[in-house]
Amino acid sequence: MNGLSVWIAGAKGQLGSAIYEILQSEEGVRVLTTDLDVDVARLEDVISFADENRPDVVLNCAGMTDLAKCERNEEKAYRVNALGARNLSVAARRIEAKLIHISTDDVFDGTAKCPLTEFDRVNPLTVYGKSKLAGETFVRELAPRHMIVRSSWIYGKTKNNFVSYILEELLTEDTIYVPVDQISTPTSAVDLAKFIVKLIDSNEYGIYHASCEGMCSRYEFAKEIVRLSGKKVTIEPHAAGENPSVVNRPRYTLLDNFMMRVSGIYQMPDWKESLATFMEKRIKAD
Repeated sequence: MNGLSVWIAGAKGQLGSAIYEILQSEEGVRVLTTDLDVDVARLEDVISFADENRPDVVLNCAGMTDLAKCERNEEKAYRVNALGARNLSVAARRIEAKLIHISTDDVFDGTAKCPLTEFDRVNPLTVYGKSKLAGETFVRELAPRHMIVRSSWIYGKTKNNFVSYILEELLTEDTIYVPVDQISTPTSAVDLAKFIVKLIDSNEYGIYHASCEGMCSRYEFAKEIVRLSGKKVTIEPHAAGENPSVVNRPRYTLLDNFMMRVSGIYQMPDWKESLATFMEKRIKAD
């Protein structure tokens, strides 16, 4: 990657910051970072930054990911998740850069009975999922050199993820209620970042599923977090949808890393191993 210039849009998020940390250690790589200082929803701002800096690779880690906020403000969700992807695609095409766009398992409706490959039909139900799928469509249509990376249940150093939520609940609650019928795979932002860095230096294109290996329910995920924390708290299972005030994710979105496997480009680690590594570092940091 010597001599390569990479622009990370959304660099302060949990995935963007993880990618930045890895790229910083790569010799000869010029890393450009933006977050709220360049509004991806404003085409003029995006084009201006791209024209001035001429990156070889554009990483779209920017996104509005809070399901409840997306439902309450549909237009903002589409501005960030769809229009932002369109604008970065236009800019990448203009300067002939490679575009890597981060998407989600929420583009599926949760009714599947087996792991989902890159070739399965999408059918998002939430505003978040619909806006992210709209972003994917813009990327496919407007950026000739593109990669779309879908992942699931991403967690990292920031607070807007399930691991942080459970750890915060441990401080004040004796019992935590978690859905037992939402199935997918927890994915470490660091491990996902390692795969994306691999993509940067490859000739691969298209759609890739990139979740850690294995599967679990939210309930099993929460129990493992608590076990690794060493805390004592009761995790109670409940069915998703029992609380009408909560916007629920699709129930079954287990991703099959099919393209990753058949291309032989990479192998994601097991989700329990990744979570144990993350928790060990977090506990030491605390």
